[in-house]
Amino acid sequence: MKAVVLAAGKGTRLRPLTDDKPKGMVEVDGKPILTHCFEQLAELGADEFVVVVGYRKQDIVDHYGDEFDGIPVTYAHQREQQGLAHALLTVEEYIDDDFMLILGDNIFDANLGDVVNRQQEDRADAAFLTEEVPYEEAGRYGVCDTNDYGEITDVVEKPEEPPSNLVMTGFYTFTPAIFHACHLVQPSNRGEYEISEAIDLLIQSGRTIDAIRMDGWRVDIGYPEDRDRAEQLLQDEDAEADRPEAVAD
Repeated sequence: MKAVVLAAGKGTRLRPLTDDKPKGMVEVDGKPILTHCFEQLAELGADEFVVVVGYRKQDIVDHYGDEFDGIPVTYAHQREQQGLAHALLTVEEYIDDDFMLILGDNIFDANLGDVVNRQQEDRADAAFLTEEVPYEEAGRYGVCDTNDYGEITDVVEKPEEPPSNLVMTGFYTFTPAIFHACHLVQPSNRGEYEISEAIDLLIQSGRTIDAIRMDGWRVDIGYPEDRDRAEQLLQDEDAEADRPEAVAD
């Protein structure tokens, strides 16, 4: 699969860390967030990275060039940040089969492979990694409803009254059908073209979307304290791996 990475945002909430760099180039445990994303996607078998860039795009292009660890890198320019569905349409010309999508401000240590396997083995129209969060936090995310079969039946973006506490985490697989849905999306009350609206259009058209529950952790790097938390989690994992008894096991 190709892997699409959304990395066009300014990261205003991450200031001062983004005063002189795009969000994806903020370092966590000694590496840019995008490097963490690329490494994880490479482990999942990505055969090309398609990176959506915008704010300070040249910083990203200069750092990674046209390949990462032998995997080709293609860039698509989102000139105005108008939502995730808008960002996704910038890569339409590069995608002709099932693909992975990751938000380039997330760091995962989770079962991303289960999402890819579901897409490949069951030929779902889409599969998302989802996470249960406290109800008081659910309104920060795209909130999902599911049926008894674990299929997503509804997605609401940042609702004031969440219908559930199951949220999208920022890792997805799609077929190219998502692009047609994105073309039909109208601006939301926030003035953005929401990916949740495109997903709802897929559902309404009879497409099957599977929810894969997250096993592990992820951190959405929205604020400086999120960067610090992700860094601590990664360092704790490194320390655990280096323990003699862990090696012996």
